[in-house]
Amino acid sequence: MASITLGGTPVETSGNLPKVGTKAPNFKLTVSDLSSQELSDFEGHKVVLNIFPSVDTGTCAASVRAYNKEASEMENTKVLCISKDLPFAQDRFCGAEGLENVLMLSDFKDGNFGKAYGLDFATGPFEGLLSRCVIVLDENGIVKYTEQVPEVADEPNYKASLYALLDE
Repeated sequence: MASITLGGTPVETSGNLPKVGTKAPNFKLTVSDLSSQELSDFEGHKVVLNIFPSVDTGTCAASVRAYNKEASEMENTKVLCISKDLPFAQDRFCGAEGLENVLMLSDFKDGNFGKAYGLDFATGPFEGLLSRCVIVLDENGIVKYTEQVPEVADEPNYKASLYALLDE
């Protein structure tokens, strides 16, 4: 389990993020039209997994906007924004913000993504939601970078994650 804080109060996650250099676990998540997407669907692309508790919070929304602008402009890169929000809420947010360069995916159906990646909250008021993390994968699904934000209200280190996309 990872120990992080939520408003300064210690909370724990269900496990630890995948290790750099390992193959990322496959997943099946829900898109706004209720179809499914799997990690294997993005094989051959660099992938940024921007993971957060809910798009309806300021920090989560800021991370989606930042990656929509920065990472999505990088060659052969897909940005997947993942939360347990209903796909309809994710779609409404992107529509209202004019965000077209990220793909919103929901782990609302079974929560298997959060469990497989060890990043869902195991304790605290956000128990069951996904903690704020960034995972960068190469074209073969190998983990190049991970960050679990130590205080949930803080934004991730965009610069470090974007740099990982350039590192070959």
